[in-house]
Amino acid sequence: MTKQQTRLTALADERASSRLTEVRERAVLVAVELTGERRKPVLHAAEAAASAAGVRDQGLGISESAAAQKEAVDLDFDASLEEFQELARSAGAEIAATLVQKRPKADPATLIGPGKVEELSAIAASSEADLVLFDHDLSPTQLRNLESALPCRVIDRTQLILDIFAKHARTREGHLQVELAQLEYQLPRMAGKGKALSQQGGGIGTRGPGETKLETDRRRVRVRIDHVKQQLEQVRRIRRQQRQRREAVPVPTVALVGYTNAGKSTLFNALTEAGVLASSRMFATLDPKLRQLVLPSRRKVLLSDTVGFIRNLPHALVTSFRATLEEVERAELLLHVRDAASPLLEEQRQQVEAVLDELEVKQTPRIEVLNKIDLLNDNERVGLESRSDVVAISAAKGIGLDHLIAAIDERIGGKGAPDPTAEAEFRIPQREGRTLAALEAGCWIENKKFEGNLVYLRARGPASLLSRYRRFQIADAQHPETSPAFRPRARVRKI
Repeated sequence: MTKQQTRLTALADERASSRLTEVRERAVLVAVELTGERRKPVLHAAEAAASAAGVRDQGLGISESAAAQKEAVDLDFDASLEEFQELARSAGAEIAATLVQKRPKADPATLIGPGKVEELSAIAASSEADLVLFDHDLSPTQLRNLESALPCRVIDRTQLILDIFAKHARTREGHLQVELAQLEYQLPRMAGKGKALSQQGGGIGTRGPGETKLETDRRRVRVRIDHVKQQLEQVRRIRRQQRQRREAVPVPTVALVGYTNAGKSTLFNALTEAGVLASSRMFATLDPKLRQLVLPSRRKVLLSDTVGFIRNLPHALVTSFRATLEEVERAELLLHVRDAASPLLEEQRQQVEAVLDELEVKQTPRIEVLNKIDLLNDNERVGLESRSDVVAISAAKGIGLDHLIAAIDERIGGKGAPDPTAEAEFRIPQREGRTLAALEAGCWIENKKFEGNLVYLRARGPASLLSRYRRFQIADAQHPETSPAFRPRARVRKI
């Protein structure tokens, strides 16, 4: 190794160590539960349950049902708080303190009310926090009021998720999508302070100021948004061209979807040996990845790893990441990967279904994949493995992958599939070595025999591949005079 290579290696190690030892910002988390928004759904659900049980006129039945609903809501809030804490850690924050408030409705000025703002300011000052994270979306007015009242920066849920997305973006497309979402988030929150940034208007002392700084900044942001959208449209156009080339040779696409940290990237690596980043951090996968997977029937499919979903995923993110989610929209089959060990298994499924509904792909065929069964006890694991409506696996341990691949093969090659599995008998001259090699590489070969200079065989594989060599099939070969393969070549005499 040369001195220059040694110096470059040492520099790379120094940069890597500096990234690992970077200072983590101290954050105060604020979780707000608006009890007034949940009261009506709880009462309606209690009355419905009581009516179904025939106890509408009995107060005890309604009370018990309401208590059960309240317990479920409290559990949901605790899970939401734990998820928010994990979001903060994924962004690189060190949690200094957590403040929880329950109030009937949001305060229009500060979300949490003036008394709680004073308490939050004292907590932030005593803990020497660098920022305050709200597990709630803040309006522009609320954000301005909180920033003026607190001694540190204020970030809401959407801005936190956008920061994590920006941290994990690797490709140019990913950076463009993150920038578009950030600009659209910031535009309505740009507000001036003081006369220097006042809006244009009429009257004494307001005539002829020209364009104010605030309006100039907003105009620049709008111009940048249009420019980013144009660049993303170019990305979509390139992706459409690539998709058209793939569709010329029909190769079905199978997309992995699911809640964040459900194990999609681990499963993607286990099936394709792609070696993509698999992390327990939220949104570790942001840019879509495509790899080829060969099924037991010799059929080839494209497996797509996509960004994970989360509860209350902002609509702006779904809109901005349309280019990434196009693989989900175009997929012939969805693998809904779920964390079997999660206590909120059903709720996470509903959150993913809501995003799929927004993408208008709820009608796409799918396979329910319950991952991480190695974390369950024996009884729970046996119960999942005996179910016919799901496929129980452990991507990290390699359990149940053969069953999953067989299920994909059956669903892709079944009736109504874009390229179903078929069988055909062939009579091929031995001189057609390219044809024989293509059939042996893409199909299962049975009853292969040689007679003279001809090869007889039965092939089972994709219908598109078999139809490509239809001229050699036995049905056409019964009449050699009509088959192009056996038609005698005419001699052309030059004049």
